Amino acid sequence: MAATHTSSPRIGGILLNSATAAAQAADSRRLLAQLVQLELRHCVEVTNAVSSHPGGFATRFELRKDLAEGWAPGYDTLGLTTQLHLDTEHRTGDLEREILLAMLLGPLAFEFPSHAEFASSVRMRRNTVLNARKTALAFYTAEADRPEDCWTYDDERGFTVRPGQALITALQKATQPEASGKRYAFSCYRATEYVMLLAIAQELEMSNPALLADLQRQWEHRALMSEEFRSVFLREHGSMQEPLPHSYFVPGDRVWFRNPDPHSCNATGYEGSWVLYLGGGLFTNFWTTDPHYTFHGKCLEMFQWRHTAYHDDSGAVRIDEALVTARLNALASDPVQTAQILQLMLRLREPERGAGSGGCLDASREYPRWVCPKTSDLMLPTCAQQPDSSQPPVLLLN
Repeated sequence: MAATHTSSPRIGGILLNSATAAAQAADSRRLLAQLVQLELRHCVEVTNAVSSHPGGFATRFELRKDLAEGWAPGYDTLGLTTQLHLDTEHRTGDLEREILLAMLLGPLAFEFPSHAEFASSVRMRRNTVLNARKTALAFYTAEADRPEDCWTYDDERGFTVRPGQALITALQKATQPEASGKRYAFSCYRATEYVMLLAIAQELEMSNPALLADLQRQWEHRALMSEEFRSVFLREHGSMQEPLPHSYFVPGDRVWFRNPDPHSCNATGYEGSWVLYLGGGLFTNFWTTDPHYTFHGKCLEMFQWRHTAYHDDSGAVRIDEALVTARLNALASDPVQTAQILQLMLRLREPERGAGSGGCLDASREYPRWVCPKTSDLMLPTCAQQPDSSQPPVLLLN
């Protein structure tokens, strides 16, 4: 169910905005050198573009149209590694190649104020994927825990880092069993936040230590969660008004799959699913030892929630995970029913909760904001600011 081709002018790819012609030339040389190093220079068209800033200069980098249509028809990036025989787990540079290629062929531009911000963005995406591959958690919808040597909990402040404990190490211990020897309890929403926060912090350690120090102080004072986390740390790519093609993903994207069923979505933790795109057509599955999700596999799993929902003794809606697995196993030998389910699920979600004809797919993806000195747009709250006592505390597991 690939997206249809468009005849409109190409406005996507990577757009570098520069304040001066000299900065434009320097930034372009750096990005071209990066493409040469990755053996991608021959694949890319470079053109002058209209800057997003009055009086500025801009350069657009795009994958050649013939290659884009051959490698990712309809902007479907899920098969890029297969098409190009990339081994992103074992060959140095292949993960970065997949990231750049997906960005270069994108239908909406990724804009950066400098090559330094672009390079940081690529590294944060790479870090997100590498960290996500190491992440293994316990899925709980009503409880959570963290390594007690690094973390402490408060109803109003959430899980905060103990003074003297490095944020990067604390995040690694909370999410990576190889660092702690244990799986800790998370919701999928919080899990993606921790993995992306770790990727951001690792980049700041290299490119902006002063901002990392601010981030450390923030997490010693109060955790940023849910909508506040999104607004502070993440940029949204695409929108309901300008949706991305449904099979277009860049490694490191955070993606929302919504449960469109009006009944089973009332089960806590099953309103939908927040995942990270690992590249190679796979999305994170932090909860089991099974392989990570495929695109269609995730949609099929979510569809089964409507057939496995029940009320527990307290009247709360729950999902029978064992029955979900059984139904998926039975579905594997029924290609006709599988196609019918995917036809229902592979649609854009409804803008609001409620009955409708929408599926489980979101129109946008999320990735980290700019983080370099002088150009960062990542604005942390004042660490000394106390929570508003007139409002209920931010819940850890929402």
